[in-house]
Amino acid sequence: MHDATAIILAAGLSRRMGERNKLLLPINGVPMIRHMVDVYSTVTQTPILVVTGHQADVVEACLEGCDVQTVYNPEYETGQQTSVVCGLRAAKGSAPMLIGLGDQPSLTADDLEALLGAHNAADPTRISIPMREGRRGNPIVVPAALRNRLLEDPRSPGCKTFTRTHPEHVQFHPLQSTGYYADVDTPEAYNALAAHQLKEVT
Repeated sequence: MHDATAIILAAGLSRRMGERNKLLLPINGVPMIRHMVDVYSTVTQTPILVVTGHQADVVEACLEGCDVQTVYNPEYETGQQTSVVCGLRAAKGSAPMLIGLGDQPSLTADDLEALLGAHNAADPTRISIPMREGRRGNPIVVPAALRNRLLEDPRSPGCKTFTRTHPEHVQFHPLQSTGYYADVDTPEAYNALAAHQLKEVT
């Protein structure tokens, strides 16, 4: 278990999934968002922060009994960076923040361990980002000491702009697992994932 604060972004509108909220779709018999909380719970010893927005009451109901703290983002319709800001503001203490997405069901506990291990073995004062063939992955690890820096730009707070304009505060780790780079945005992506799970079971 690591001394890290996990923040899972679960506020989006899920537009590309159509009428269904992707975070409520079943993964291994439980709603996707609960599956993600279960995975993150294996590596951190503190309650997980889940940033909600779209259908917040339903998402929260899925997490009943989990060791989580939900944080509602009233600006969730304006984009993911507002959810990142909510999570950063809600996180307390000096532990690094493991910021991830609620729609990465291929991500495993081993993937999280590998990322946190790489972060601690490199420069823990920098933001750690998985990288494969030039593509950035999620989650990322953000040192608590950089929290205020990520919030100081009122035009573009959060991680995306900061990590691109301040490379001196960023380190990339060559992590190959598909889990870092695969999210579920469309019915086709979900159906492919469900078919793969069924194949594994049979």
